[in-house]
Amino acid sequence: MTQDVIALTPQMPDTKTLLAGLHAGGPDLRVNRAGGGSVVQLCTAAGQALVSLEAPRYIQVPGEVTRLLGTTVHAESPVWWTEARATTAVDEAGRLAGSVAGRLTAVLGGTVWPREAGHTDVVTDLAGAVTEAAPMGVDMLTDTAAVVIQGRPVVAATTWLTDVVRNAVRTGRELQILTPPGTRLTLPARTLLDGLPSRWVVRDPECGYYDGLSGAVLHWHGGRFVPVVGDGPRIADAFRPRPGKEGERQLLLSIRTIHPADERLVLGSALEQAWRTLTGAPPAGWATAEPVNVPWSPRQLTDLARTRAQQSLPTWIVAVGAPDRPAIAAVRTVRTRAGVEEHITLAIGCGADQSTPVDALPELAETLATGHNLATMITQLRTARADLTTPAHYEPPPVPVGLTLGPDAVADRGLDQDRGVFDGITPARLGPATRPALHYALGDGTDLAAWQRLQRINDRLNGARQKE
Repeated sequence: MTQDVIALTPQMPDTKTLLAGLHAGGPDLRVNRAGGGSVVQLCTAAGQALVSLEAPRYIQVPGEVTRLLGTTVHAESPVWWTEARATTAVDEAGRLAGSVAGRLTAVLGGTVWPREAGHTDVVTDLAGAVTEAAPMGVDMLTDTAAVVIQGRPVVAATTWLTDVVRNAVRTGRELQILTPPGTRLTLPARTLLDGLPSRWVVRDPECGYYDGLSGAVLHWHGGRFVPVVGDGPRIADAFRPRPGKEGERQLLLSIRTIHPADERLVLGSALEQAWRTLTGAPPAGWATAEPVNVPWSPRQLTDLARTRAQQSLPTWIVAVGAPDRPAIAAVRTVRTRAGVEEHITLAIGCGADQSTPVDALPELAETLATGHNLATMITQLRTARADLTTPAHYEPPPVPVGLTLGPDAVADRGLDQDRGVFDGITPARLGPATRPALHYALGDGTDLAAWQRLQRINDRLNGARQKE
C-alpha cells in the first residue's frame, strides 16, 4: 500500500531543514524535482522515485487537520502541512517517507501522521532498488486502469489525486481508488470522480472486493476491477446500512450561475450568499485542493479564474466552513458562449439536534435570482453523515426539496407569460413581475414522490425549450 506520511509543524520547513529530511536515505540517493518544481523526489541512481515530497502548505483554516486526519491528531491551525508519499514498488520506501517526516518534526517541532510512522533513522539499501514501478502516485497501471491504494481515514481531493485524475483522463484509463472498509470520501473527492470513468474499490477482509458507492461485488478482470457477472447484481454484505448516525442529515444544493464576462465580475458571491443564508456565516476558507489552506477571498478566487480563463482552462476550487457548522462546496468555473458559468455543489451538515434550514430556501432562491445571476438551483435533503463524508456502506439517496429557475431560464421557456403550473404545483414568482424567477417547492425532503414531480417538471421544461 502506498504510504502517505504527513509532517505537521508550527514553523515553515526551510531549505536547510528539507535537506536534512531528504538525507534520510543516505548519500546514495538523488534528489529530483517534478510537478513544475513543486514536488521534490528522492530517487535511486537509476532514476526510480522512492518518495515524493510535496511543497509545504500553510493551513490557516481552523479544523482542516481534524477534518481530514481525525480527532487524535493534535495540531491546530495555523500549521505547516508537508506530505511525503512513498512508492509501493520498494518495501522500505514507506520507512524512508516516515524518516523524512520525522526529521522535519525533530527540527521544527510538531507531529507526524500517522504517529507510528515517524522516526529519524537512516534507511539504507535503497540506492540499487530497481522494479517495474508504476508512475509516482499510482500503485498499479494497466492498459485499462490506474489503481491508487489509500489507507487514510478520509480520501480527499488533494493535489496529487487531482494530478492522478488528470493523467488517467489524458491516457484514457479508468481511475480506481482501493481502500479498506473504514475509509470515507470527502464531498470534493466524490465530486471530482463524478462523471469520470472511475470506481471506489473497497477491500473487506470478510467479503472481498466491492464498490464503495453501489455495493456491487467486484473482481479483477481484464486489468481492472469490474462487477461480478451473474443472474443479477450481487451486493456485498458489508455494504448493508449501519447504525450509529441516526437523525443526521445533509442539505445538498446544486447551483448554476451565468455572469456577464466583464472586468467588474467578482466570482464567489453566489456561494457566499448561500453560505450566509443557510449557516449564518461566510465560508471559512478556499483552495484549489484539499486541505483547504487560505481564508475565504472572492477577489483572489476571481483573479485565479481570470488567469486560467486566459489559458482556456476551467477553475476548480474547494471551500469549507467553520468546524462547528459543517459545510463544504466544490465549484467549477468555466467560460462559455453564455458568459462565465459557476457550477456549485454545496452541502450543509445537520446533526440530530439541529434543524435543517429548508425554510430559508425561498429567501435564498430570490436573493440569488435577483442579485447573483442564478440560472438554476436544485435542492435536496438526505439522511447521511453530518460531517459530509461518504462511507463505504449504504446511505439513503437524497430527496428533492425544491427547483428554482432564474429569470433567463423562465423567459427562454416562455414561463413568464403564465404561472408555470405543473402537476398542481404553483411556483412562487420571485423578483420583479416583468422579469420573474420561479421557485417550485417539491416536498419536505422525506416524500419520495418528489422525484416524480421533479422529473415531470423537467420533461415539461425540456419540451418547452424544444418548441422554441
